[in-house]
Amino acid sequence: MSSLRSCDPSEDAIVVLGCRPVLGEDGRLTTGTLAARVEAASRLYAAEAGRVAIVIASGGRRWGKVVEADVMARELELRGVPASRIVRERCSLSTRDNARFAAEALRRRGTGRAVVVTCDWHMPRALALFERAGVDVRPFEVVTEAPATRRHRLWRWGREAVLRRAQGVPLAGAVSRLRPP
Repeated sequence: MSSLRSCDPSEDAIVVLGCRPVLGEDGRLTTGTLAARVEAASRLYAAEAGRVAIVIASGGRRWGKVVEADVMARELELRGVPASRIVRERCSLSTRDNARFAAEALRRRGTGRAVVVTCDWHMPRALALFERAGVDVRPFEVVTEAPATRRHRLWRWGREAVLRRAQGVPLAGAVSRLRPP
């Protein structure tokens, strides 16, 4: 289960960051992180229809027979986002790539402003990378339940810390969010 934290969505675009899709027998997203992100983005778009020019589904990683951006685009459309407003960014394989390729897509459309939709634990690194790519970015966090086990929480914390350091993203301001309980 997840809940949403609000932001000022009066931006030019929404960028939804991809991750591993959990698909049902019918090929639709069922549960999990990506389903929560897509749901949040579609609700944000519905609440701000007319003020959001595009929704970028950002993720080029292939999981089995599907690509993140394609799964997100299909689900966004099924949840009421017009296909003409959805841009599939299928080149990124990392959060740094998400920021770089989304920034290019925004610039081609004459804007540099966006709301980024991702999980609360992922947001500090995502914001820093989008800002570094030149995007005037605002967060729209999907608040996720903490992983069930201490081992998983430690793994997530360690992974984010290593990725932040490797990508030159300062830890200040995000350490309290990433600290294992």
